[in-house]
Amino acid sequence: MGRVWLGSGLMDVLIHLFVGLHIIGIASLLGGFLTQMKAMGEGTARFSPAMLHGALTMLVTGVILVGLNQADDQPVDNIKIGVKLALLIVILGLVYVKRDEEKAEKGLFGLVGLLTTANVFIAVLWT
Repeated sequence: MGRVWLGSGLMDVLIHLFVGLHIIGIASLLGGFLTQMKAMGEGTARFSPAMLHGALTMLVTGVILVGLNQADDQPVDNIKIGVKLALLIVILGLVYVKRDEEKAEKGLFGLVGLLTTANVFIAVLWT
C-alpha cells in the first residue's frame, strides 16, 4: 500500500520536518502580528518582512505536506486544506501588497491577525 517509494522511516522524517517548518512559518507570521499589537492600537503597526516570509513558508510547506501525505497514502481532508489555503492566500495578499507602507490600517492589520489565528484553530480543531 503506502510508503512504497521512500520507505516508512524516511517518509515519516520528511513529513515531520515539514510540519516543523510549517510551525516556524506560522510562528513568524503570528509573532510578527503579536509583537505589534500595541503599535496597532496606536495606528503605527506595519507588516514586517517576518510576516511575509512566515506566510510564504506556510504556503510552500503546506503544499509540500499535502503532497507528501498523498504520496504516503495518508488521508487528506481537501475541504479543510482548501479553507486553510483560502485564508492563507488572503493573508499573503494583504501582507504582500501592504509590505512597503509606513503604516498598516488597523482594520487590515487586525484582519491578518484574526485570519492567522483562525488558521491555527482550523488546523488543530477540524478533525
